Amino acid sequence: MLSIGRDLVDAIVAHARRDHPDEACGVIAGPEGSDRPVRMIEMINAERSPTFYRFDSSEQLKVWREMDAADEEPVVIYHSHTATEAYPSRTDISYASEPNAHYVLVSTREPDSYEFRSYRILDGVVTEEDVSITE
Repeated sequence: MLSIGRDLVDAIVAHARRDHPDEACGVIAGPEGSDRPVRMIEMINAERSPTFYRFDSSEQLKVWREMDAADEEPVVIYHSHTATEAYPSRTDISYASEPNAHYVLVSTREPDSYEFRSYRILDGVVTEEDVSITE
């Protein structure tokens, strides 16, 4: 189960709305081994696409090095879907490379609502998990 603060959920949704119609993406770092998302890092969608996202490789290297230096790890890796449900695509699954991360998808296909879901993706197997939003 993913336990995440309301402020982080709101920040992810705001990022997704701001980048719409392109997919938004980013990471929420937390202390190593804690499974606790703390620090949101908005990243650039190098594809600038409404149907696909990819972290810029130099930005990703910089962010991962900063996390390592701060004894953090990527607890949540998030991105948005702008016209489809919040479920990982085949491409999303093939790019999932952090076995301990929660993969969060937010759908912004509806202008007045959103869909927020979390998954574990390991060796190509997608498992949806419950999300507990804390105040």
